[in-house]
Amino acid sequence: MRYIRPVSSSPAPDDWSARHSVLTTARRAADLINALADDDSTPAGVTAVLRAYGETDVGLSSREVTEMRAAAARLREVFAAEDTGTAATALDRLLHAHTGRLRLSSHDGTTPWHPHLDRADDAPWAEWLLASSCLALTILLWDRQRPPGGTCASPSCANVYVTQGSGPPRRYCSRRCATRERVAAHRRARADREDP
Repeated sequence: MRYIRPVSSSPAPDDWSARHSVLTTARRAADLINALADDDSTPAGVTAVLRAYGETDVGLSSREVTEMRAAAARLREVFAAEDTGTAATALDRLLHAHTGRLRLSSHDGTTPWHPHLDRADDAPWAEWLLASSCLALTILLWDRQRPPGGTCASPSCANVYVTQGSGPPRRYCSRRCATRERVAAHRRARADREDP
């Protein structure tokens, strides 16, 4: 079997277009949702995720992390959708309630022009998370005509992930979870065969 090198989920820090691609933005959303899933997520932990995706001007307070956690919980509904219609309905509801008008920004000439759905370049982090994530997830749903992500099928994991490619539907957030569940199923089957 040929070894396939894993693709890094975070792009090189100097490649602006890769850091802000739709797929990377969706992956950033999933990583932030996972980082914010625990009530004990810290500003330092969330900041580390943001910095891994090229955000440089990050100084989060505990209040901002709490607000981002609420935004992440809303976004989780999109990842938990079992079909395209449910994902589209969840995204449409979020777009209507939590985003501004589509606008272009260059952050006062410091970046290339790109779309935003938050109300201003200095919007609160929670608004930015909802708006940028909704934009990326909407484009993925539109482009692929299927839910943009999922929730790990492992009972011991609640992580979300972004689906990609055209292969069979993905069920696990990582190879680790898939392997752990496959090994557990094998052990259960073997135990069932050995117990009369």
